[in-house]
Amino acid sequence: MNVDSLNLTMNSTLDLPPGQEYPVFVLGTLTYMTILLCNTLVFATIVFTKSLHKPMFLLLLNLPLMDMIGATAFLPQFVTSILTKNRSISYPGCFFQAFLLHFYGTGNLLFLTLMAYDRYIAICLPLRYNSIMIPKTIMTLVIAIWFAEILFFIVLFSLIARFRICKTNIVDIFCSNPAMRKLLCVDTKVYNYFGLFFTGVIQGIPLVINKQPDARGKALQTCGTHLVVFLFFQFICIIALMAHRFERVSPNIRRALGVSVIVFPPVLNPLIYGLNTKELQINMIKIIKRARLTKK
Repeated sequence: MNVDSLNLTMNSTLDLPPGQEYPVFVLGTLTYMTILLCNTLVFATIVFTKSLHKPMFLLLLNLPLMDMIGATAFLPQFVTSILTKNRSISYPGCFFQAFLLHFYGTGNLLFLTLMAYDRYIAICLPLRYNSIMIPKTIMTLVIAIWFAEILFFIVLFSLIARFRICKTNIVDIFCSNPAMRKLLCVDTKVYNYFGLFFTGVIQGIPLVINKQPDARGKALQTCGTHLVVFLFFQFICIIALMAHRFERVSPNIRRALGVSVIVFPPVLNPLIYGLNTKELQINMIKIIKRARLTKK
């Protein structure tokens, strides 16, 4: 079987009722445009504002990149499949989409964790903050995450590509590691256990919380929004991944959870951090005003 020219078939798009295709197409297109606009604004504001070149914002800079990668990997293909009613995707294209989606999800979680660590140091160890969170340390951590992710997922999907496939029907509306394993002719228990181990390690990275009650209370007051974002993303990721392990879970619930992991964080992250971080909010307004004056 020539896998390079093989087309896989996506499952029906959440079983849309007749007549609902175009409203969903419009909603999906507007959602994608909103994600690109909002995340580009956050990214540009941090890059072009020197006063924001601080550890917290340099870490935050990676979130819009991850969000745009995840949204671009899924939404254009999704809305196109609705409009054309063509559910097929090439075998290499499926691998590439799965790679980008897993890269986005893992990267988002790791950078949220790093941001939590940064806030912990700032709140609980303020006198040591400038000596710990130096630019060299930040750049080392950021590069390490990007490099480690690329290397890990190249290895993971290369292992899957070694095996012959017996099916061409993707059980979800996008390609993912669990969905692609179900196409293989071989027993995938080993990969299943490996996936569970990797999920446990990534999802189990704890937020560092100081044992002193005063410091904990201050951290919750200062980082409450960040904690909510982190826990929300972690929760839906765990549920979405575990839904593949249990056949009794409704396919529509599994697909809806998968879509929520891809769509909600890229929409909410720029809104939450843009509206809740005053320094970023002020500079975003300046960027918008500057852009308007340039057009005139």
